[in-house]
Amino acid sequence: MSRIRSRDTKPEVLARSSLHRAGFRFRVHPKGIRGSPDFVLPRYRVAVFVHGCFWHGHACRLNHAPKSNVDYWTEKIRRNIERDAVNLRLVEMEGWHPVAIYECELNQGVDSLVSKLQLLKGISS
Repeated sequence: MSRIRSRDTKPEVLARSSLHRAGFRFRVHPKGIRGSPDFVLPRYRVAVFVHGCFWHGHACRLNHAPKSNVDYWTEKIRRNIERDAVNLRLVEMEGWHPVAIYECELNQGVDSLVSKLQLLKGISS
């Protein structure tokens, strides 16, 4: 578990680079925002959370049930899901628009986020 990174994971870096290539600028791991989003786009008040499918209990092909210590992992993932819901509410209460992107839907999620932001960019320009 000590080798599991919480910051700058491959899915997170992929999401950030996709947004950067599309011309969006963001702050990585901003301080002072409750809920600890992975990065924020201050201009659009969007907070982005990039979740790994296993760690956040997403029902997809990338998530697999562990075969050992099942009770521990079931409880840990359940707590992660609860914490995710609380974090999304905290960010929303601060006036941000929370977006959660899962590892399996990374391309679709980032593409849809880019589309929404480009629409907002067109409106604000």
